[in-house]
Amino acid sequence: MPDRGEELFDVRVQKRQELKSQGVDPYPARVNRTHTNQQAAALFAEAESVAKVQSAEARTSDVSIAGRIMAIRNMGRSAFLKIVDGTGSLQAHLRRDLLGDRYVILAQLDLGDHLGVRGPLFRTRTGEITVEAREIAVLSKALRPPPEKWHGLKDTEQRFRQRELDLMSSEEVRNRFLLRGRVVRSIRNFLDNRGFLEVDTPILVPVPAGAMARPFTTHHNALDRDLYLRIATELYLKRCIIGGLDRVYEIGRVFRNEGIDLKHNPEFTTLESYEAYADYRDVMRMVEEMVSTAVREATGATRVTFGDDAIDFAPPWPRLDLRQAILDATGIDVDRSTDPQTLAAQMREAGIDTGARASFGLLVDKIVSDKVEPKLVQPTFLVDYPKEMSPLAKEKPGNPSYVERFEAFAGGMEIANAFTELNDPVEQRKRFQDQEELRKLYGEEDFDRLDGAFLLAIEHGMPPTGGLGVGIDRLVMLFSGQRSIREVVLFPQLRT
Repeated sequence: MPDRGEELFDVRVQKRQELKSQGVDPYPARVNRTHTNQQAAALFAEAESVAKVQSAEARTSDVSIAGRIMAIRNMGRSAFLKIVDGTGSLQAHLRRDLLGDRYVILAQLDLGDHLGVRGPLFRTRTGEITVEAREIAVLSKALRPPPEKWHGLKDTEQRFRQRELDLMSSEEVRNRFLLRGRVVRSIRNFLDNRGFLEVDTPILVPVPAGAMARPFTTHHNALDRDLYLRIATELYLKRCIIGGLDRVYEIGRVFRNEGIDLKHNPEFTTLESYEAYADYRDVMRMVEEMVSTAVREATGATRVTFGDDAIDFAPPWPRLDLRQAILDATGIDVDRSTDPQTLAAQMREAGIDTGARASFGLLVDKIVSDKVEPKLVQPTFLVDYPKEMSPLAKEKPGNPSYVERFEAFAGGMEIANAFTELNDPVEQRKRFQDQEELRKLYGEEDFDRLDGAFLLAIEHGMPPTGGLGVGIDRLVMLFSGQRSIREVVLFPQLRT
């Protein structure tokens, strides 16, 4: 028995051929569009305002719109079509007496086709702004139908694999990615206005350093060498600081060959910024101002709904000492558990699964992830981390066991990470060497890597610097009320 989908495909192919036989190019190279749907609707509303009338008798001069047909009501001698573009929908009215011979094209039109319509705007008796078609032009004949109009795509995997259909059928999904664009634009404007310079650093790198993560490996044929997709932009950006670019940032993808879950995708978007002559306190103030500005400009308010919680990003955000937060949540004092074995034993007593043998830094991170992070619903800074967790951060004056680092949390997940950057080249080399020794000791863990080019650069002198990394995807999750990172990444990685 023939497949229903292929039958529909064959019918549309036949209609495509019929258009050609009528002298109609179903895929013309260009269209003369004068207004988006949103602009056309605003034009008519302005005309009504000037005329002080809302009536089916009102008319405007001709506009030309273009978009995808998402509904057809054919009444024989006339038809109403819903035309959707990137700004919204607008109704078009096609009449046989006005279009003449061109009206026969209607028989070859289907949902999903792109159509251009020229004519005046008017308001129907039901109050809908409409284009009265004087000319129509087929712009693209769709050979497959859009998703069923009332329900869209219900299969989650299909939504992610065929995001174009998800966008086509769901205004909510389209609006989510429009919001994402506003978030990125707001952050970029915020930093530009503070004198930061946006730069581009390599994606293919010889050493995957700057974070504790497993990289993706590739091979460059011409150079006959293995390279890696970057896991962070940190070390190249700090080389810009060393070179005299005092405020720099980059918004872009980084890649980590790790697990996939609600908060993690193998490729994700980060903002990293570095400011000379600043420390982590300066960065903290910048983060709460930047994020509150971004949510306000993207959504219209600093308060958002995330699940059952109302989260308010208005500054100031609380500052919690990491050691005290762990002590309050678990009764474990990390200052009294200075070796991995002792700390792991206390964690097991507190009901925390330590898994296989792990380093001190990974164990502390496990405590934070399991017992502290889920409780941080309102925007909060956790400050001052054990040195073992932060090989790129500067020691706290008077307390060399800790570094000047903070992580920002909201909605029970991490959204930012920042340091007062370590700028002592001798100490930095020792820290990298310690990381390499830990890698040998704990072979299954991820540690930072010794980057000789960065060490050479920092020996030329790096000023005191405040550095920052922000997860763009997670901000968009919070601002749009989504629990899964896949909902805010256009084309997420999926299992086959």
